[in-house]
This record gives sequence, structure tokens and C-alpha cells, in this order.
Amino acid sequence: MSRSNGGSSLIDRLNSRYEGTDLVCPECGYEDDDGSWRASTNGRRIDYRHLCPSCGNHRTRTVTLGE
Repeated sequence: MSRSNGGSSLIDRLNSRYEGTDLVCPECGYEDDDGSWRASTNGRRIDYRHLCPSCGNHRTRTVTLGE
């Protein structure tokens, strides 16, 4: 991974990666063009969540941060 990131943090880069990505619901096929993954962290782990506005399917992806 390149360290020349223009001042953005690791979390900013991860958030950018999930922004607008994989927003088609695997349960009902709804394409959430205006949706996004919401992020929360405890400092060692980042949980990304997406809620399908059509069927309510809740998906979570977790990234564990190393030291």
C-alpha cells in the first residue's frame, strides 16, 4: 500500500473504497443508487453497514485494523 495519500487517513481511504460500491441487494436485487455504507469504529475494527431501502436486508462488512 502506498503511503503517499495526499493527507487522507487509512479510514478515509477505506471509506472511499466502500462509497458507491456493492449497493445491489443480494436478497431482492434492488439497486440503491443513492445509498451508501455507514461506518463505525472502535479503534481496532471498522464496521460498514448497508440497509436495503426496499426489503430491509441488513449487510455488514468488518475490517480489522492491524497495529
